[in-house]
Amino acid sequence: MANPMPAIFFGHGNPLNALQKNVWTERWVAIGNGITKPKAIVCVSAHWYLPATLVTATEQPRTIYDFGGFPRELYEVEYPAPGKPELAARVRDLLAPVAAGLDERWGLDHGTWSVLHHVFPEADVPVIQLSIDETQPAEFHYELAKHLAPLRDEGVLVMGSGNLVHNLHAYAWGRKQVEPLDWAVRFEDRARGLLLAGDHELLVHYESLGKDAMLSAPTPDHYLPLLYVIALQRENDEVSFPVEGFDGGSISMLSVKIG
Repeated sequence: MANPMPAIFFGHGNPLNALQKNVWTERWVAIGNGITKPKAIVCVSAHWYLPATLVTATEQPRTIYDFGGFPRELYEVEYPAPGKPELAARVRDLLAPVAAGLDERWGLDHGTWSVLHHVFPEADVPVIQLSIDETQPAEFHYELAKHLAPLRDEGVLVMGSGNLVHNLHAYAWGRKQVEPLDWAVRFEDRARGLLLAGDHELLVHYESLGKDAMLSAPTPDHYLPLLYVIALQRENDEVSFPVEGFDGGSISMLSVKIG
């Protein structure tokens, strides 16, 4: 492929974004309109976090409502994108010698479909998910992701979905939009600088970045999808931030586009 597909990390935030038209979802639409339509998508979502490396391998993945307490209309959203078992097998083979299993029980969780509902609303691009092995350190995930590099030349969009800053304990539940917390802004600014500098070492070892990092990523699930995207950066790839902003003071909606 003359022009490789980009790799994109999306800050997905609240599941209700699936239903809403706001500054973030409008930018998601713009991303979909601004890139070559992929032949397929491999998504690493914060919400498929379990002690294994698995790849969805069904022809028609189900829409998963992995949340509670939201309006009924959110549970009525369907994202009927097809799966692509042959791509799942390709990903399994690329990840060797890590033993990745083919999974027929999972589907598309909200980390995937709440974003793609806006990026590719026709749901006509095949989508598979790659799980995050919760037993492995950040460096494992960064190195594993490098095995996916050939997919960019095969018309496949590798997508991470999480949040660079994700602290629900500090989130302003039920309140109007609030200013982002100081430590959240500092960590996001530090991460942006590292991304622009191509300094992946510190991004992988983010726990070494001090208290701001620990408050911003108190658990690794929403941070690790970023590593699957930046691991695919090539020498001349531009790094850009097509979506910016904070929700509830402690959720970064930053998106990171590589290439």
